This record gives sequence, structure tokens and C-alpha cells, in this order.
Amino acid sequence: MSRKTLYELQADNVRKTYLFIITFSLILFAIGYFFVWYFNWGLTGVVLLAIFIVLYNWIAYEQSDKIALASVGAIPANPEEYYVLHNIVEEVALAAGIPKPNVYIMEESQPNAFATGKDPKHASVCVTTGLLQMMNREELQGVIAHEISHIRNRDILLMTVVAVVAGLIILLRDVMLRSMWWGMGESRRRDKNDNGAIILLIIGLIFSIIAPLIVLIIRSAISRQREYLADATGAYIVRDPYGLASALEKIGSYTRPMRVTSDATAHLFISNPFGRVEKLFATHPPIEERIKRLKSLTM
Repeated sequence: MSRKTLYELQADNVRKTYLFIITFSLILFAIGYFFVWYFNWGLTGVVLLAIFIVLYNWIAYEQSDKIALASVGAIPANPEEYYVLHNIVEEVALAAGIPKPNVYIMEESQPNAFATGKDPKHASVCVTTGLLQMMNREELQGVIAHEISHIRNRDILLMTVVAVVAGLIILLRDVMLRSMWWGMGESRRRDKNDNGAIILLIIGLIFSIIAPLIVLIIRSAISRQREYLADATGAYIVRDPYGLASALEKIGSYTRPMRVTSDATAHLFISNPFGRVEKLFATHPPIEERIKRLKSLTM
């Protein structure tokens, strides 16, 4: 575990988020400027590109939690129908010293959960119906404590912004891939050598290949240690490492992938939503190692 204090970890996460946004903005501007130059859009194109980047960053910072929740089909958990869940979330939030986050449900058989939001005052916790069906109260408490630890540690800001940015990268990849095929078809119809079109096709092909790698690298840049830290912090909040350890054992035994997920949001969840498939640059540590570490904790 890190020797840094909670406040230092929180400050680090905020700084990383701003650095990430600035770096991505510069890369996005470079890509956009190429198209402004190629299509000769002039100053108007540059201004529109700058407005788009500023607007997108504002959305990524202020509305990323809503985007993440909507992307997986999460809905607010009815307090009457999900009384126990709300009660556990309120108990753990009180013990962690943060406001009670909003509570959401996903209609999904895979047992999983995630937290999102820009800060503890604007946070949400989402769990799947499969998790509720599979866990007893102590196990569910352990999972909620893990997610609330992400909120308290300010992990959720960076994690959620990365999800939104990764979503844009995947969208750009798809647009360029379609443009590439349309361009190829157009070139065949014109049946002439167009150097500009060939350049665009090459760029589209390169980006369509490297975009998935960019997403994986971005996700892996979020330290896997944050999961170990959230496990340990959650165990200390509820004074019980065995509830989460037992929950992880059940989660690890479920091998079917989630029906609604993507590379953009996979890192938000408590475990890999793609199942037990090992993926390059995985952001989730092995569940077996997490369980081992939890059981070695002394309260």
C-alpha cells in the first residue's frame, strides 16, 4: 500500500485528471488541425475546433457520471424496492465520512458494481441485479465499501473522465474506419489517382488499428494499485476484510461476460466485465491476489 496520506492521494488523482485532460486536448487539437488544414477551413475551422474541445472537456468533467451511467443502462434504485441496498450504502457512507451517493441498478446477471462522479458530493454507486441476487448482506457491504473507497479516494473523477475520453477515441476510430471505406468506394467510382484521398485513407487505417491500443494504454495508465487500495480501505471502513473477500470469490466464479459493456467503461467496474478473459494492459489485478491480500489484513 502507498505511504501517502488520503489527502495526498486525493490531490494526486485531481492533478492526474487535469494532466490527462490537457494532454488529450493537445492530441485532439493536433488531429483536428490536420483536417482543418487539409480541407482548407481556415480560421473558422480552428475556432470551431477549439470550441468543440472546450465543450467536450466541460462535458467530460461535469457530466461524465451521467454519460457513464446512461452508457450501461443504469436506472435509479427505488428506495422502497431496494431498501436493504440503500440502507447499506447509507451505513458505509456514514462510516467513510462522505455524503450518501446516489444509488443505481443495472439489469444484468453478472455480479458487478462501479462508482462514478466528479467528487464525493456528486457521486453515484451502481450495482447489478446479479450482484444483489448472489451476495449476502456482509458480502454486499464489502462491495459497497470498495466502491465508496473509490469515491473517498477521489479515484472516480479520473476513472470517469477516462471512460468518456476513451469513448470518444472509439467513436473517432469508427468514423475514420467508415470514412476509409467510403473513400475507397468513391476512389473506385472516380477511377483516378487522388493523393489527398490516399493520405486520408492511410490515416484512417492507421488510426483504426491503433485506437484500440490507445484505449488499452489509457486504461492501464490508471494504476492497478488503486484496486488494492480500495479493497483495503473498504475493509477498514467496515472493519471486515472477509465480506469483500467472499464477494470476490463469488464474482470470480462467474465467467460469462456482461451483456452491456465496452472497452471505454470496463475499468470502472469492481471486476473485469468481460469475464475471466485475460486482456492486454488489464487494469484489474487478479482476483485471487486481491482475495489473498484481503485475508492477510488485520483489523
